[in-house]
Amino acid sequence: MVARAVTAVHHEERRGSCCPHPSPPPWDPAEDLHSITTTFQYLQTSGWYWGSISASEAREALLKKSEGTFLIRDSSHPQYMLALSVKTHCGPTSVRIEYSRGSFWLDSISPDLPHLQSFPDVLSLIQHYMGSGHTPQSQASDDIHPKTKPDPAMHAAKDSGVPLKLMHPLHKPEAFPSLQHLTRLTINRHASCPDQLPLPKPLLRYLQDYPFHI
Repeated sequence: MVARAVTAVHHEERRGSCCPHPSPPPWDPAEDLHSITTTFQYLQTSGWYWGSISASEAREALLKKSEGTFLIRDSSHPQYMLALSVKTHCGPTSVRIEYSRGSFWLDSISPDLPHLQSFPDVLSLIQHYMGSGHTPQSQASDDIHPKTKPDPAMHAAKDSGVPLKLMHPLHKPEAFPSLQHLTRLTINRHASCPDQLPLPKPLLRYLQDYPFHI
């Protein structure tokens, strides 16, 4: 993976330095539980989390959809929790979602990988890239052969990255959003501070339970 390769080079460079890089602060595993639980609560509410479907099933679901249609599913790779599957101009593809110490980010072969932004939950990640109009290049079909990892240098040399564009989430047929949830999405989309609206407290809590517009 490109990110790990870059990190390794940086570590080699620091060995000869007279000012060693400080070690990261201790991490409480309870924070992992909180971050992961919160993300899955958001995903279950979203309606476009498809659970433990395979990469081929995700491909089938997206095959006839328009470019930019996407869904989140469980990754079949044992080292990852989640994957983003999206319809590109070349067809459906998938990219893994990385997680570490309370942050999520996209696995990518982009040259800007060391600078990819991380997010406290997957919904914030998706909403960010929908707003920016593009995401980094993907590693196509990441979960079809979970035990085989392509060499990053060879992969980049072949220039086989696929630029991703996130436009429309694909809801599961049995999880189509309720009228209440659609109203919440509309409010979140148009109100800059939904938590300050003159609404009864139960409605404000309902808005805060899902502070996204997708």
